[in-house]
Amino acid sequence: MKEIKRLLVLQHLEIEGPGLFEQFAKERDLKIEIIRLDNKNALPQTKKGDLILIMGGPMGVKDIGSGKYPWLKLERDFIKKELENERPIVGVCLGAQLLASAAGGDVEILKYGSPPKALPEIGWSQIFIEKSNKDFKALFEDPFHVLHWHGDRILLPNKAVLIASSARCKEQFFRIGNFAYGLQFHIETTGGMINNWIKEDKEFVLKGLGLNGQEILKEENKKYIDKTFSKRKLLISKLFELLDNFKRA
Repeated sequence: MKEIKRLLVLQHLEIEGPGLFEQFAKERDLKIEIIRLDNKNALPQTKKGDLILIMGGPMGVKDIGSGKYPWLKLERDFIKKELENERPIVGVCLGAQLLASAAGGDVEILKYGSPPKALPEIGWSQIFIEKSNKDFKALFEDPFHVLHWHGDRILLPNKAVLIASSARCKEQFFRIGNFAYGLQFHIETTGGMINNWIKEDKEFVLKGLGLNGQEILKEENKKYIDKTFSKRKLLISKLFELLDNFKRA
């Protein structure tokens, strides 16, 4: 019997929606509720059978308390409560950072080079699974390229278990208990979504990839968006399978 009946999506920006997660949920005939926190939608009342999906956005954990995004603190408090309730959660990018923060972790600026300087990780690159992980091992038997789009790195809470890393950022994929997963990278994206990001987030792209950043991303997108589709969908399916089978202590 499937435990998950409803997908609750916490969304922070019009162009950063659930993408393939929504597609997968529709294929499973799940109820889908999208909560636009940036539009002052109220946080949802949760119940048994819910899976909370926390999406990305240009804001960050360090913006909590700044007044610019007053709902961020409320959202983190909500996540903290749902962690205590052992509610199934998947956090993507900002969502993973908020998940880690709610569990006692933090974030810091991602740096690269010698001496280290702030440099976002943007574009498609491979992630590498921890050898001890068995749940996702089959997905990593061949190289797995994913889309990165972040300027911070996660400082994992003590209770987190690392699953996978990239060459530039160790904390790419982790779990908390057996009911909450954080993905710093993006598996939900469609070609149209990424093209919108390239257009709307031009300054961030330039910062990470230089003057030709938009063209670089467009070429990478052509190479990987379709090639990785099946594997990204399989990862989403595996997350749902594990969370479906999670039993509270």
